[in-house]
Amino acid sequence: MAIFRRRVSREADRYHADQELGGDFGALLDRAREAEQALRAKRAEGASAEELRAAGIDFDRALTEALRAAEAVQRVTLGEKAYDDRIARRKARATPDGAKWTAEVNRLRTLREEHRLTGIARVPRASSAAR
Repeated sequence: MAIFRRRVSREADRYHADQELGGDFGALLDRAREAEQALRAKRAEGASAEELRAAGIDFDRALTEALRAAEAVQRVTLGEKAYDDRIARRKARATPDGAKWTAEVNRLRTLREEHRLTGIARVPRASSAAR
């Protein structure tokens, strides 16, 4: 009788990748807080529009990385079955841990979108009349 090795499922691969990505959530969230503080400090000192834009883009990148990590932790919390099964995902979101991470993801997503709409300074382009 032949013994077959069990293959690792596609969901298990994604689950392990999400575990690795989600493990850095705390550090990435701290990085986003630092970037936000740097942006607020530049605004308070009256920095130029270019400096404000650079700080705003840095904050946006930090928020995006923290959001991706939070989404990964949410998927890990929901479990392997929730990757492809809509019902399992819905049931897992109803648990206290699932609801906590869903709220955190929604909070970060809202913060990022609000920042993208109002927080990144606009820099005027070089005028075409100068040509």
